[in-house]
Amino acid sequence: MGHQFHISLPCRHIEATRKFYTKIIGAAMGRSSQLWLDINLYGHQITFTKSGKFSFDYPSYSFEKTVLPSFHFGIILPAAEWDPLYKRMKEEEFLYIDETHFLAQKPGEHKSFFLRDPNGYIIEFKCFAKPESIFES
Repeated sequence: MGHQFHISLPCRHIEATRKFYTKIIGAAMGRSSQLWLDINLYGHQITFTKSGKFSFDYPSYSFEKTVLPSFHFGIILPAAEWDPLYKRMKEEEFLYIDETHFLAQKPGEHKSFFLRDPNGYIIEFKCFAKPESIFES
């Protein structure tokens, strides 16, 4: 893997966040304390810091007739990992937005599904038809 990404986000519930990322998604735990935890999401570090109550407004936007939250983060996976994860999330009814296909027959063609974590963050899981087209315009 090339460079790794890190993001730090406020967290309402440390234990619920730990369970969601490790037990539901299957991510690995990194270091942690009672006030924060690190999650290894496919080699990228997300730090959740206990902050109590917080709020932010985020409008939605429309992309190819699908309404999406403008504030979200995600991971790009190959089909061999995306497909079984999607199937498991659908069976366990964890989907926030079901499988959606974008940019059919165009550069950047991909499918996505979205989950909502216990803090209200939206996570997008993308799978590109042609991985080399991630940044094509």
